[in-house]
Amino acid sequence: MTTTTTLALLGGEPTVTADGPHFEWPPMDDATEQKVLAQLRTAISVPDRSGIVAEFEDALQDYFHVRHAVTFSSGTSALHAAYFGAGIVPGDEVIVPAWTFHATASPMFHLGAVPVLCETGPDGNIDPARVEELITPRTRALMVTHLWGRPAAMPTLRRITDTHGMALLEDGSHAHGATHSGRKVGTFGLAGAFSLNGPKPLSGGEGGFVLTDDDTTYYRLLTFAHYNRRAKSEIPESHPLALYTTTGAGLKLRIHPLAAALAHDQLGHLDARLAGRAEIARYLMAEFADIPGLDVIPMPDGVIPSWYGLTLAYRPDELGGLNIERFHQALLAEGATEFDRPGSTCPMNLLPLYQNPTLLFPGNSYGRSHYQTGDFPVAELAHAHTIKLPVWHREQDLPLAAGYVRAAAKVSAHHKELLT
Repeated sequence: MTTTTTLALLGGEPTVTADGPHFEWPPMDDATEQKVLAQLRTAISVPDRSGIVAEFEDALQDYFHVRHAVTFSSGTSALHAAYFGAGIVPGDEVIVPAWTFHATASPMFHLGAVPVLCETGPDGNIDPARVEELITPRTRALMVTHLWGRPAAMPTLRRITDTHGMALLEDGSHAHGATHSGRKVGTFGLAGAFSLNGPKPLSGGEGGFVLTDDDTTYYRLLTFAHYNRRAKSEIPESHPLALYTTTGAGLKLRIHPLAAALAHDQLGHLDARLAGRAEIARYLMAEFADIPGLDVIPMPDGVIPSWYGLTLAYRPDELGGLNIERFHQALLAEGATEFDRPGSTCPMNLLPLYQNPTLLFPGNSYGRSHYQTGDFPVAELAHAHTIKLPVWHREQDLPLAAGYVRAAAKVSAHHKELLT
């Protein structure tokens, strides 16, 4: 596996010479284009639950085996709606993983609620052993992220929320189709929110959706973002929220019909593509396990991930203390340009919004929302030592994946040359 050739960073030839980009998502063919063009010619505005919006939501309900699926303009708006749907109000506290994309928690600031960050395990998912110590009389819910498409410990987390009478919410934006104990993520609790943003396993280019089996939550989702025609047609006249159907909560956050058409097409291919990702992920994990300096994070029993990303833990002690920036730079020079280090998906205590939210949201007291560097050492250490890859899904991508393995092996084998 190793090579004696000079590192590309030091003037040698790169290992991966295929033209880039090496990963593009979502996959689109002529049939996909025809479906989107057909929608373009049919309607570019769907103000109620009809047409492509109804078709897509029905398909989501069937796929996830839930009673209700509501689409939104983005994953962020879906998360915002999930909190509103769950009845989160000013002063409520919601426990969230410290390491996630900020939109998992940031909508709470707009509701006057308090995100309470919780330490994670080395894989980035919330540490169930640290949740109960954060519960106070003001704790209303637990929001769980399935980071990089790896399902969190949902049975354990569900027991915690049931014991304490808390709502269980999920951010499945990385994890469409992933399962824990045979159950799809996003369906364990009161509501599950998902993104349809460009690189997500299920993509509409942009958009989002929320799943729930609870009727009142469903009506609140409609009131939050689907005022007038849709809310009027779906919220029963006998329900208290029917008074507000004309205006809703004042927001319109509908998915664009073209995004719905693209995502509906992609949903039909999702399971096959996840199976293809799993095959290539198995190959990559076996190969990377033999490369000094890189640790493959094991997958727990009973878990089937979406493989939104394959994460590797960098071990500088195995490579003479070589810092991760230099190692990553050498990987990129080898032509393995999809090797990435997480940026905005980071421990949120490192972000100004969670260190000093009152500058953007004056007049509210956020108490435990003022964090600083060092508050979550496990999450921060893991984030600082993570290198990740997208996972390809086609058999013909296997030679490219093998090239990435060779690039990593080459840099690892010649790491001493990078220390000088």
